[in-house]
Amino acid sequence: MVLRIEDTDSERGRQEWLDGILSAMAWLGLDADEGPFRQSEAEPRHRALADKLFEAGYLYACECSREEIDLRTKDNPTPGYDGFCSGRNVERTSETALRFRVPREGETVVDDIIRGQVVFPHHSMEDFVAVKSSGQPLFALANAIDDRDMAITHVIRGEDLLPTTPKQLLMWAALDHVDDLVPLPAFAHLPMLVNEQRKKLSKRKDPVAVESYREQGYLPEAFVNYLALLGWSPDGDREIVDRSELIDEFRLDQVHHAPAFFDVAKLTHMNGEYIRRLSEEEFVLQAQPWVNPSAASWTPEGYETPWPTERFSDVVFASIAPLIQERITMLSEIPAMVDFLFLKDAPIDEAAFEKAVIKDEKAVLILTKAREVFGATPFETDALHEATVTFGDEMELKLRKTQAPIRVAVTGRSVGPPLFESLVLLGREEVDRRLGAALERAQR
Repeated sequence: MVLRIEDTDSERGRQEWLDGILSAMAWLGLDADEGPFRQSEAEPRHRALADKLFEAGYLYACECSREEIDLRTKDNPTPGYDGFCSGRNVERTSETALRFRVPREGETVVDDIIRGQVVFPHHSMEDFVAVKSSGQPLFALANAIDDRDMAITHVIRGEDLLPTTPKQLLMWAALDHVDDLVPLPAFAHLPMLVNEQRKKLSKRKDPVAVESYREQGYLPEAFVNYLALLGWSPDGDREIVDRSELIDEFRLDQVHHAPAFFDVAKLTHMNGEYIRRLSEEEFVLQAQPWVNPSAASWTPEGYETPWPTERFSDVVFASIAPLIQERITMLSEIPAMVDFLFLKDAPIDEAAFEKAVIKDEKAVLILTKAREVFGATPFETDALHEATVTFGDEMELKLRKTQAPIRVAVTGRSVGPPLFESLVLLGREEVDRRLGAALERAQR
């Protein structure tokens, strides 16, 4: 795999964007065999071959402005440039662009691995600009030259670029006449990704930046697995497919034509499956950016833990980690599952407290009884569980109903890791203090 940064457009060649590409690819484990190369560094070569193409008549100078073209062609049934300068022998100057002379007869056939043969009649193609008036070569010329020089064998890209492929094939044939004869690469145009409205993913409306998924806590293995299944599927009904299997089984000629729905919910579910497959040690390591950033090699941009650094405990987190690993689908969900352990006071969810404590007529009695029982019970998971079941039975309450106000009082939320394991990690005194604080609040 050759990594070439196509930065001939100076507006789109900023260093921070290049850094983003490199970091995203590194995170996904997509290591290039060659590169990164900057296309702009080959501009002298592009300009030299443009000169040869001009001298050979494949390119011609055009002095038409966009306004002039639009004015001349506004009533034409076929949009695009009308070939006005094609036979005028316009002198090449710093004011003129260079256009490629598309044959008026015949057709160009793109032999696509995924879509088969796609025919482009020449009469439907305009003489496209290959070199701007500034002398800067554009996509069709620069890419064709680079693909030739780098001995590219396969060009795999989105179907939105299919209409540019006949231009590159024509350019390739012209370059064969003015430069070395080079075999064409194979082309494969992948289906576009669409959102829930079945519209093409938009940079402005949809979450398309790879970095954003990393910062939400998706695992690279899950992300690559999911991307591979967009427009392709392995034999059988498998969805969780290891990278080595993907590499062995993937075939370009098995990719479907239809647009592929980028289903974030399915990706998230798959990510949860991958999280649960981690060993305890791997899970703790993956969680570091969200729980102990100072020990991580990378952290989400702008993220800070909801607790002071000095209150975090590696030992406590390692104890709770296996319990939350089974309950999350993204690593970014971890802080809200464990913050009660590292904050001075329970982070009270007002809606949860209102429902489980204020509006439950038995909540005050439950919390009072819990303080009494927990103070006289061995502070161990099974003993606390059994004691809670016992006094809940005395009140004719199911365990779920008995636990609800206790959970909110101690952890601040109605959802979280198993209650009795959480109580043990907090310790008897802290649990008693939080139960007392919740009682005082409920009785105001």
